[in-house]
Amino acid sequence: MYPLNATHDPARQSWVASAGRTGGDFPIQNLPFGVFSSGGPQRGGRVGVAIGDAILDLQRLHALQLLKGAAAEALQACSVAPLNPYMALGPRHWSALRAALSALLAADSEHRAVLQPLLVPQTEVEMLLPAQIGDFTDFYTSIHHATHVGRLFRPDQPLLPNYKWVPIAYHGRSSSIGVSPQTFHRPRGQQLPPKAEQPVVGPSMRLDYELEVGCFIGCGNGLGEPIALDAAEQHLFGLCLLNDWSARDLQAWEYQPLGPFLAKNFATTIAPWIVSMEALEPFRTGWSREPTDPQPLPYLDSASHRSHGAVDLQLEVWLQTAQMRQAGRPAERIAKSGFREAYWTLAQMVAHHTVNGCNLRPGDLLGSGTQSGSQPGQCGSLLEQSAGGRTPLRLTNGETRSFLADGDEVTLRGYCEAPGRVRIGFGEARGTVLPARG
Repeated sequence: MYPLNATHDPARQSWVASAGRTGGDFPIQNLPFGVFSSGGPQRGGRVGVAIGDAILDLQRLHALQLLKGAAAEALQACSVAPLNPYMALGPRHWSALRAALSALLAADSEHRAVLQPLLVPQTEVEMLLPAQIGDFTDFYTSIHHATHVGRLFRPDQPLLPNYKWVPIAYHGRSSSIGVSPQTFHRPRGQQLPPKAEQPVVGPSMRLDYELEVGCFIGCGNGLGEPIALDAAEQHLFGLCLLNDWSARDLQAWEYQPLGPFLAKNFATTIAPWIVSMEALEPFRTGWSREPTDPQPLPYLDSASHRSHGAVDLQLEVWLQTAQMRQAGRPAERIAKSGFREAYWTLAQMVAHHTVNGCNLRPGDLLGSGTQSGSQPGQCGSLLEQSAGGRTPLRLTNGETRSFLADGDEVTLRGYCEAPGRVRIGFGEARGTVLPARG
């Protein structure tokens, strides 16, 4: 959707020295948006853009009145938090502000002296939710994850008949979405122990993470107005990392016949930074469906979508246990997978979500569902890694995990890289499990 331009130029450097650090998440080619507070959440938040290890304060930038036209209009929308008003403006304004910010932060910018005081170290702020999230929908787009999980419960039919025809999803709960770093108490709920005849209530003993990609909706659609597949990109604001924590024992007991409920709504962690779709343009790639699989129905298929519909995003899961932390040992990577193998794409998620006339609104959040690869080290959840708890994951310090223990800290990381392009990152989605209450 977005043509490559000067903002993607791999030769462009920033006068912010840390933005040029090899392997850093936030070079000038990225410029993700977030909301931060330097005085605690009670002081309110301000919209900022990450550049290197700093944040450019857009509220203070707006006060300088340096921009004109669509860029100035977009910056005005960013002068207050959260990001919903800016998200609602649409691609023309998003692109105009991105181009203006890239020029202001470029090494040859004539405004360096006035902009330097507007930088805030990331280590000195608290990150807040970037948007007011009205609705949260979680999809199930990884066929590898669906197959791994299905095989645990239905060995003869891992995939249900509808999976290859329809992007499966459920409506989640937005009130328990928190920004990284998030802490939460182990959930309690009703569950049916093995061989028991009646359920009990207690702390979940099969707590799990889910490695997901979050997608924020920008401009929405009216009630009753479906979004066509090839128009869906105009409604996508950007991506973030998302961990939809899951209580597998609660889930196993409650999910039939209406799907997840208390097993999913106690906590969801997102990374604080939203990487714009325009920043991801160099990493877009083709999407295809195996010839032996059913091909998508016409409202979920097009030539342009097949040529450009996927995003080559690398995803990682890191785990640090309480014992590792006490011993001074760093987190250990326990899984790596990618988003480009998703069976259903972002545009297909939007087109299907609205085919019945459902109205999406600025700031709505879509989850991709757990992203897993076909190999053991590419599992996006412990449920898969441990084969339902039967083969625990062994860590390098000798500990094992079938599911998460109290004190475990899970960190999701993501990045895009390609030959001839500057690597861009997504920050971290980090969460820590606290003991159950009561």
